[in-house]
This record gives sequence, structure tokens and C-alpha cells, in this order.
Amino acid sequence: MTDSDFLTTTRTFYDAVAEDYATLFQDELVNRPLERALLSVFAELVEEGGAGQDGLVADLGCGPGRTTGRLAALGLNVFGLDLSESMLTIARRENPELRFEQGSMLELDLPDGSLAGALSFYSSIHTPVDRLPALFAEFHRVLAPGAPLLVAFQAGDEHRHHDQPWGHPVALTFQRRRPEDMVALLTAAGFALVSRTVREPDPALDETSPQAFLIARK
Repeated sequence: MTDSDFLTTTRTFYDAVAEDYATLFQDELVNRPLERALLSVFAELVEEGGAGQDGLVADLGCGPGRTTGRLAALGLNVFGLDLSESMLTIARRENPELRFEQGSMLELDLPDGSLAGALSFYSSIHTPVDRLPALFAEFHRVLAPGAPLLVAFQAGDEHRHHDQPWGHPVALTFQRRRPEDMVALLTAAGFALVSRTVREPDPALDETSPQAFLIARK
């Protein structure tokens, strides 16, 4: 599969399901105290680092912008980027004071070393494993020295395929990764691991796999 193929498939999927997805995950952080705590830790690391142009932070693969809004509420100068224009429409509607742009994480329109921090919150899960080195290399390129990166993903070996969600004629595979494999890829890209957190799935949140969170520095 070429970059164009998987990017088009991902964009088409989220354009189709955006409103249903945003409604389902309206309060996605309310019942996730660990995630809220890790976002606060990430924000503190950004502020302590003092790196990047104007302290700019990127929420890469921001979806409907809920995490972007959370980071802004924590005091960060943050903008969101996503493939799906339908997701961005929701993000702009819910966060009119914030900036959201359409684009690919694999080709960021940002100068080298310009970011004080970057977040990939469940947004690398549609990138084929053989493209992850290029993805993490691009994250490394745009981050300032010492700037933190937070990557969240479902942990495991078995992928989950969603076919025709909410009756929409689209399908997409959500890829699960082993934390140790992701750490190795980040290290190979030039990152130094700061923390590795894995929590067990919460049945109340309809989770079927552990949730993994890696914080690394350039």
C-alpha cells in the first residue's frame, strides 16, 4: 500500500464518520483520569523546556479537537492538524479560538526544530508499520532539541477492523502495537524515552486492549 492509498482510506473513513465519532466521544477525557494526568505532565514538560518557536505545540491527528482544546486549557500555544476536513469542521466549531489545519503527519509544513512539543494521541494507529520510521523521523525533524513528544496507542498484537460503522460504507483497520516495539522505533529516530505507561482496558469505556502512552524527548 502506498502513502497515497492509506492516507486516502483514512481520510475517507473519518470524513464519513466524523459527526457520529464526535458524538460518541463527546466526553472522551471525562472518565479517563490517567490520560488527563499525562496531558498535564506533557504540558509541564513543554513549559519547562522553553524550546521551539513561540512555544508552539502541534496536536498531530487531532480529530475533533478535544485533546487540542484540553492542551490549550492547560496554557499551551497549540494548533491541531488532521487529514479529515470533516473532523476539522467539528474541531473549529467547538474551538473557534484555536487554529486547525488539514495535512499529513508524514509531510509537515513546518520548519526544522520549530515545535516546543508534539502530540500523537491515537493518530499513528492507521500508519502501516513500515512507514512508522518515516513518521517518527518527521516528528523528530520539526521538534526543537529537548522538546517532548507524547504518543498514545492501543497495545497488543491483534488489530481491530471496523467495517461500515454507524452504517457508513467505509472500513478501516485500527492497528495495535507493542510498546517495546514503539520505543525501539522512537529511539532509532533519535528520541530519548522519558516514560512508558500502560493501563489495563476499561470495560466501562468499551475497551478491549491495554492503552499505552510514551513520552520521549528529542
